[in-house]
Amino acid sequence: MSLTVVTGGTRSGKSAHAERLAAASGLPVRYVATGDASMGDRIAAHVARRPADWTTVIAGPDLAVVLGGASAAASCVLIDGLGPWIASALHHAGAFDDPGRLPAVSDAVLTSVDAAVRASRDAAAVIVVAEQAGSGVTPPDPASRAWVDLLGAATERFAAAADDVVLVVAGRPVPLAGPQDEGVADHPFRTVDPRSRPGARTDDADLRRHGDRDVRPGDADHAVNVVAGGPPAWLRAALDAALDNGAAQYPREDDAIAAVAAQHGRGTREVIPTNGGAEALWLLGPALRPRLAACVHPAFTESEAALHAHGIPVVRVQRDPERGFALEPEAVPDTADLVIVGNPASPSGTLDPASAILALRRPGRIVVVDEAFMDLVPGEPGSLAGEPLDDVIVVRSLTKVLSVPGLRAGYALAPPPVADRLRAVRPPWSANALALAALQAAAANPHELHAIAERAAGERADLHARLLDIDGVRVWPGAANFLLVGVDDGPRAVAALRGRGIAVRPAGSFPGLDERHIRVTARDPEQNALLAAALTAALTAAVAGATTGTTA
Repeated sequence: MSLTVVTGGTRSGKSAHAERLAAASGLPVRYVATGDASMGDRIAAHVARRPADWTTVIAGPDLAVVLGGASAAASCVLIDGLGPWIASALHHAGAFDDPGRLPAVSDAVLTSVDAAVRASRDAAAVIVVAEQAGSGVTPPDPASRAWVDLLGAATERFAAAADDVVLVVAGRPVPLAGPQDEGVADHPFRTVDPRSRPGARTDDADLRRHGDRDVRPGDADHAVNVVAGGPPAWLRAALDAALDNGAAQYPREDDAIAAVAAQHGRGTREVIPTNGGAEALWLLGPALRPRLAACVHPAFTESEAALHAHGIPVVRVQRDPERGFALEPEAVPDTADLVIVGNPASPSGTLDPASAILALRRPGRIVVVDEAFMDLVPGEPGSLAGEPLDDVIVVRSLTKVLSVPGLRAGYALAPPPVADRLRAVRPPWSANALALAALQAAAANPHELHAIAERAAGERADLHARLLDIDGVRVWPGAANFLLVGVDDGPRAVAALRGRGIAVRPAGSFPGLDERHIRVTARDPEQNALLAAALTAALTAAVAGATTGTTA
């Protein structure tokens, strides 16, 4: 389970933020309206603005009831909000007319709150909206003062058990730090370590998983999607010169920026060198502060990991393998003001036309295109690197094509106002002298990059043909230097290949894929042949084992 408390003043935007969080949960949503019949018009207005597939229920005096049952265990329950529910309890108990009833109804309210906090453990996700109590003058009548007191106490009790508490001010969410007071961490509803809390995302570790961990010394490497062989001779010469001339001083970006700008026909203010393409993706959260980000999956998972780290709600938009992993722009929620998409995508290798990427554009939205593999596609069809658009950021990396993952050489291309925001949150000297030399040398040698892309395309085509000849293997066409394949027993195939000294990338950690999927990087024909033969043997052994009841 996970529990989030969203608090804020009247008309602060807290309900809208809570709804974005619910939509980002990816779960069926049960919207719990509070208040009495006099608020029917307000409840109806809220229903009208929400997705039609959300279920709406009205909270009764026992708040825990809406958090129970099998449907809640598989749902995101959004309670909006505590203030009207407490006011209704006071009203129905007659406390506004007879203050003598306040002690009993107050005890009943807090007892119900405690029961609801406990019941929240049984729901997949719970979001509680609470009005910020105590920001105004003290009410003159006893019942209204009791309402303020109860609202504050109820909010504190939910917050003490919550994984996240967010204060919304003028529509802007402000995450609140955990309690610091001595003894608060021992609250019976609070889990201290956010990594071990029951409601923590169980897939965050998968988002930080990469193929290099699958390769042992001496393995034939089909797991890491970097061109083999190390940096080419012309790049080594540029790196040697940079080491001689630039290592003794702080790095200066001007020449590299000018070279990259000329390469893509962009202004120098639009180029932001970064510590690999991954850093550019990590800058998006603090620079743009989106209200709801959409990540198109399966894709490079650091984008989503970075957004989580900065407390930004993320909704996943899944590509359909039965539709060739093609991008479907209409599947992205209109409420998403940041969309991140890979082109070509990893691990599917899908290359979308520029028209599909541009169809993601909406007023008030920034579209980020991760083109880390685009320079491995001869001619770079569909690239937006040379298109200066005011709402599109393009992220590029030289890691793969130049075989320099250790240099962390990347950059972002963005319209000047957005580029300035990215630079404002970038650490100083992000790109070191060698990385800047690599950017400058690559921009000056487009013919060399084209030759590498042509070779990679030929190696991929060779591997694709070999894999198609293997019974029990499904191969999706790709445009980069790797292919996504599917087999019935992925873990067994991966283990068998590993036993033969061949490393591949299990793809089950990519959202939307499972253990049947494997990403394989193409190498030269001789290495591809060895991989194909080993995979054939592994699958043949698996079939034989299934027939005889033994294991390989």
